[in-house]
Parts: sequence; structure tokens; C-alpha cells
Amino acid sequence: MTETIRIGSRGSQLALWQANHIAATLRSAGHVVEIEIIRTTGDRMQQPESAALDSLPALAPLADGKGIFIKEIEEALAEGRIDLAVHSLKDLPTELDPRFLLAAIPPRADARDAWVCDRYWALHTLPEGGRIGTTSPRRQAQLLALRPDVTFVEIRGNVDTRLRKLAEGACDALVLASAGLDRLQRAESVHQRFAIDELCPAPGQGALGLETRAPHYAPLASPGHDDYVRRAVAALDHPQTRFSVEAERTVLDALGGGCQVPIGVHCTPISGETGVLAWSIHAQVLAPDGERVVCVTTKAPAGIAAAALGLQVAAELKSRGALDLLSVAAS
Repeated sequence: MTETIRIGSRGSQLALWQANHIAATLRSAGHVVEIEIIRTTGDRMQQPESAALDSLPALAPLADGKGIFIKEIEEALAEGRIDLAVHSLKDLPTELDPRFLLAAIPPRADARDAWVCDRYWALHTLPEGGRIGTTSPRRQAQLLALRPDVTFVEIRGNVDTRLRKLAEGACDALVLASAGLDRLQRAESVHQRFAIDELCPAPGQGALGLETRAPHYAPLASPGHDDYVRRAVAALDHPQTRFSVEAERTVLDALGGGCQVPIGVHCTPISGETGVLAWSIHAQVLAPDGERVVCVTTKAPAGIAAAALGLQVAAELKSRGALDLLSVAAS
């Protein structure tokens, strides 16, 4: 009898695309897959009537923003109601709950941020004082470093909601993750994709994280079934993407940052005919107003460990004053 792999997913269009993409890949390998939709704290907060993240005392343990899109999904995983969680990797805390395992990280999509606007085709063409829709402290600081005159409009919701609000005139332009727009085939208004050294992406941006129960934790499901799920999911892992995001997340963890502070890190392989020759990594830490920026760009040999590369970059950022900027952002 074929075993069924139950995937837990948020109900947004993008989350369902991601879950269905993984489900289709598993099915093509001969597995039976079901998807269960789970509503998360982050989904509730994106509703128009919701309060801002930093005004919700009940969410103090999630105050850095990490965890608000995964809490209920991980609860379902722990209780055995689902076998596999499909996350946007940038939503996962850098330290995973020991009950769970990041069983696979598939190939990453475009990690860059995208400028979305039909009227003004690039940031430099936006009129003085133009309104940009983004609530990301990272994007705000990076945009201010390039254009100190711009203003920001708080726009929550899924990709379609944000695009609709742009069309209604709530803002002059949006900055969104390229990966989400591409996956939903909504990139028709993207006329600029920011270079990594302009808007350095969030650690893990564009990547998916496939989370299962850890081998030592099987409260309800049988250990044999969990072994089956982990083996099936492990086949989807992409070593180069895993290395890149582990290095990025190590930088973030070493700096003590979350999604509420302006940190960008992006690592990519430099490949040749024989495989990966080296790794290139770029990192930015900014003051919230964008006036001060600490950057590190470096290359490392192919044999380095991801964590070692991440710690090396974090140490260099600290030596250049990154912690001072982060203390300002956190205050």
C-alpha cells in the first residue's frame, strides 16, 4: 500500500503555489500527496483590520517577525496532522525547533527584489517624494540609501492584494520579491530587478524550506512513515542552494537579526566545468534611515563550510560597526 504524504500550507496564492509545486514534484516520483490548508498568525495580521506587528503584546515571542507564518503549521507537524511543511525559507527562524528537520531546500528562484510600477519604470524615474509600498525595514532602509526623498506606504496582504492597491493609487510603486511574482506569473509590471549590491535580499529569499519531523521525534505518526517522508523529501534537496542559504542564515543568526531589522545577505556559487569553484557573498547592514551602510563583499574557496563562511562575513560586518547600526534599528 502506497503511503500518503500530507503537506501543510498557508492558504495564500503564493503558499499554495509552493505547496502544489512540491506536491507535483513528489507525485512525479511516484508518491501520493495531499495538501491541508492551515491559517497562521501572520495571515491574520495581514488583514486590513489587524494591528501592526510591534503593537501586539501577545506576540512578544515572535517580535522579530520570525515564526508568525509558521507557528500553526509547525503545531500541526508536531501533532502528526501533517507530515511535511512547505515554507518560504526567509520566514523560518535561524534556529529550528529541535523537534523538526529542514529535510530539503530545492533550487532557489530569483532572489532579487523587483520594482513594480507601470508609470515609473525604475526607482530613479520616480518623482521626488514618491510613495513606495513596502513594510519591510530592510527594503525601506535600502531604498532610502538610494533615494532619501522617497516616502513609504504600509500595504499588507498577498501579492494580488498589493498589486490591486497599487492599481487603486494607494502608492506610486511597489517593491516585492521577484520569486513570488514569477511563481504567480504576475511580473508583467516589473521593469527593474535590483542588483544585489543595491537591494541585497533577505537571507533565504527566493528559496523554499521543506520541514519534516526530526528522526528522534515521532509522537503520533509511526517512525517508519516518517522515515519514508524524509527519504522522499531529501531527493528534492539542492546542495548549492542549501549551502548558500545556510551561509546567509548564519550571518543573520550571528548578528542577532530578524526580519524587523535591515539586514541583507546573498550568497551564490561561482561555477565552472568541474562544478563549484568558489562562493561569492554580499551582505549589507543599514541604519533605518539609510544614511549609514556597512557592506561586505567577498569570495571564498569551494571547500569552505557554509557556517564558517557566514561567521567570517558576520565578524567582518561587526568589525565595521554593524552592531551599532542594528542597535539603532532595534531601539
